[in-house]
Amino acid sequence: QLRLVDSGGNLVQPGGSLRLSCNSTTPRFDYYAIGWFRQAPGKEREGVACINFNGMITNYADSVKGRYNMSRDNFKNRVYLQMNSLKPEDTATYYCAASSRQFCELDQSQFHSWGQGTQVVVSS
Repeated sequence: QLRLVDSGGNLVQPGGSLRLSCNSTTPRFDYYAIGWFRQAPGKEREGVACINFNGMITNYADSVKGRYNMSRDNFKNRVYLQMNSLKPEDTATYYCAASSRQFCELDQSQFHSWGQGTQVVVSS
């Protein structure tokens, strides 16, 4: 029932920055924890980051910790993923997803509504 639209993917040079957005029109958007996942060609989808329902707690994969920052604006029904110091291995299609839980873990089984994906390419 929850529909998410993710956007902001682009081509960026190594060391650059990019901000992804995830939007929803649901009237109960503030009840959901939101996560970001990514899938590179030939690899399984992996968790990147997630944020709890009120934006006070975030979790990050070790591979992006210190470089990525997640935030949300529930009044605008929007979640952001700020990506800094990008590396070629960050290249992937990124998906935002919603969980019915208020607090999140990087566990795909907890997320049931997914965006269509936005592509990030880190290359010279």
